[in-house]
Amino acid sequence: MEKDYIFIPDLKDNLPEIPVDSIVSQTIHKQGDHKTILFGFAPGQELSEHTASQPAMLYFVEGEADLTLGDASMSVQPGTWVYMQPKLAHSILAKTRLIMLLLLL
Repeated sequence: MEKDYIFIPDLKDNLPEIPVDSIVSQTIHKQGDHKTILFGFAPGQELSEHTASQPAMLYFVEGEADLTLGDASMSVQPGTWVYMQPKLAHSILAKTRLIMLLLLL
């Protein structure tokens, strides 16, 4: 019988080891157009500028990074949360080991 919920006591346990000079990801939930992906970045790794076709939310679980949203640049740390409209250009540069949760809506 399928459960009515998903319970994850610690998101970080769902990521494989993050190799040097790598970015890893793990889809932890998908239903219809909604998708939740956990990312792990080694220090210095970057997701270059790109856009998403649907609204998205970012939640930074661990580490520090430089985030660019359109023309704005900012630093992020654990606890930072971001909502992005579709087609907003954005990029992420990990300054330390970084764990980020992406929710595509």
